[in-house]
Amino acid sequence: MRYFFIVLTVWGYGMTAAAQSAEDSVKTVINNMFTAMKNADGAGLKNCFSDSIVFQTIARNKEGAMVVRTESPAGFIDQISKATPGSLDERISFETVKVDGPLAIAWTPYSFYYNGQFLHCGVNSFQLVRFNGVWKIQYIIDTRRKQGCL
Repeated sequence: MRYFFIVLTVWGYGMTAAAQSAEDSVKTVINNMFTAMKNADGAGLKNCFSDSIVFQTIARNKEGAMVVRTESPAGFIDQISKATPGSLDERISFETVKVDGPLAIAWTPYSFYYNGQFLHCGVNSFQLVRFNGVWKIQYIIDTRRKQGCL
């Protein structure tokens, strides 16, 4: 009976470590994305994304109505690639990361700085899929505002 308890305890710790490892690997991909943005590294950025990634932003249009805008992945990568390295600095915190097999979500409040000046803040919501053991960002939707930032 004592042996069974030891095996069960070790197995339980192993399962916790595996879950933490999956969460950490999700965070790594997201952090790699923001590092690539800061470095204006289009190839590094593209490496973080699935082939069918979707980018969306929730914002107000000129008339003040709430809209969801969809951005072209190629256009996003191209725009980042043309930036001056170091000019784009999105500072995030990981509020929530959940993993279920090949699916993960992350909720990351952020503040965005351009050339060292605060531009806006909001929250990113990420959906990631693990393809052949590698996490890729499948979907990003964010909010953007200038007030009410942390």
